[in-house]
Amino acid sequence: MQEPVDTPTLSALSQSSISTQGKSSSVAQTSSVVPQPLRPSIVPPPSKPKGWNSGASANRMRRIIAEDPEWSLAIVPLLTELCIQQIVKNFQNNPILKQLLPEHKQKVLDLLSPDLPLAVTANLIHDESYWRRCCTQRWPVCHVANHVGSWKRMFFERHLENLLKHFIPNTTDPAVVLDLLPLCRDYVRRLRVDQFLPPVKLPTPPRGGDPTDSGSETEMEEPATDHYQLGELVAGLSHLEELDLVYGVKDCGMNFEWNLFLFTYGDCHSLAATIKACHTLKVFRLTRSKVDDDKSRILIHSLLDHPALEELDLSHNLIGDRGARAAAKLLSHSRLRVLNLANNQVRAPGAQSLAHALAHNTNLISLNLRLNCIEDEGGQALAHALHTNRCLTTLHLGGNELSEPTATLLSQVLAINTTLTSINLSCNHIGLDGGKQLLEGMSDNSTLLEFDLRLSDVAQESEYLIGQALCANREAARQRTSNPSHFMSPVSAKDSENPAG
Repeated sequence: MQEPVDTPTLSALSQSSISTQGKSSSVAQTSSVVPQPLRPSIVPPPSKPKGWNSGASANRMRRIIAEDPEWSLAIVPLLTELCIQQIVKNFQNNPILKQLLPEHKQKVLDLLSPDLPLAVTANLIHDESYWRRCCTQRWPVCHVANHVGSWKRMFFERHLENLLKHFIPNTTDPAVVLDLLPLCRDYVRRLRVDQFLPPVKLPTPPRGGDPTDSGSETEMEEPATDHYQLGELVAGLSHLEELDLVYGVKDCGMNFEWNLFLFTYGDCHSLAATIKACHTLKVFRLTRSKVDDDKSRILIHSLLDHPALEELDLSHNLIGDRGARAAAKLLSHSRLRVLNLANNQVRAPGAQSLAHALAHNTNLISLNLRLNCIEDEGGQALAHALHTNRCLTTLHLGGNELSEPTATLLSQVLAINTTLTSINLSCNHIGLDGGKQLLEGMSDNSTLLEFDLRLSDVAQESEYLIGQALCANREAARQRTSNPSHFMSPVSAKDSENPAG
């Protein structure tokens, strides 16, 4: 006997037989093969919908039609994404970063807010993209190249500078600055503070009754005018290399007073002790602060035999000959490479002291004395020093009342000196004959690359010919740089070919 046909086959046949011929043939075939009638329970009732019986087929797929037509499995967030969102949300209270995989760590850093407390982020986050967002959100102009390309260093240096600019002595809590030390000590290499606020001057209370009750006027002390003392802060910055300060007030408006721009003796002694103790300091600038001879001598004395100082900038102050003599002494007791005394009150005696030190110096490469009044007596002294000096490369003497005698000696220097690459004599009174003397010296010079003679009464022809000589020197220097072996001296070339001999 043939096996009975299963229910799904009969159901499919009964539903697929559309034409009369197909239906009759299938019934005849079934009746001929199976003699007994089929059981009524095998054929499903036609009135019930397809798939109504749950046990009919275990492998049958059910299709769910969502009420939202835009719903899709693709928009369901992954568990890792949900975890990352929770880490970002609770990062301030529970910072989790080092335990994450690199790809998950980067996602967390991209989502973190730049407004998180520095106590949380300073020593934990080193990603530059995060600190870049912190910088660009806080400051509209960001020159990261001034901070060696480090956004994190830029943020902490500028943040600390802003705190110092707005610190009011006897009003602001010093902990506001000192509490930042553990967070920024490893990242601050430079401080540029162009404003120091003085203490708030409280109004004098009116005196009532007998004036003798409150004492004499001579017993009344003026309020302290010393500014913020940098000693404790700089001592905590173990990597500080550059300190650039201006004692003054910006945007004072109608509240202008001369004492707002006063660099007091208390400030001077405190700053001198600070820079003396900072053995990592390489660059020290104190400009536009009314530093006179006495204060400059105090500062320079603290820098004698400093182990790291390379640049000293005291420009735009009130330094005279006594301060220049102190700077000359510093040249003999330091490794100073750059000295800037521009726009001060140095005259011939001060220039002569500097020239005496320069004649025996082997470290200084740049000397800037522009906008002083050394005149020919000081200019000739410096020219004599350049006959023996073999390290100075840049000399700026613009605006010093120099004339033809100085130009004559400098022309002799140009013929024999091989280290100077830049000289500035602009805004002097060199004159026509002085220009011819300098042109004669340039004919024997092959190392000078810059020579500024603007507004010095030099003939146009002489200035033009000097410019042509400078162009030839620059081209020769370029050739030497691009192909140094071609310009090797014969003696050194012979030694390199015969090392044994």
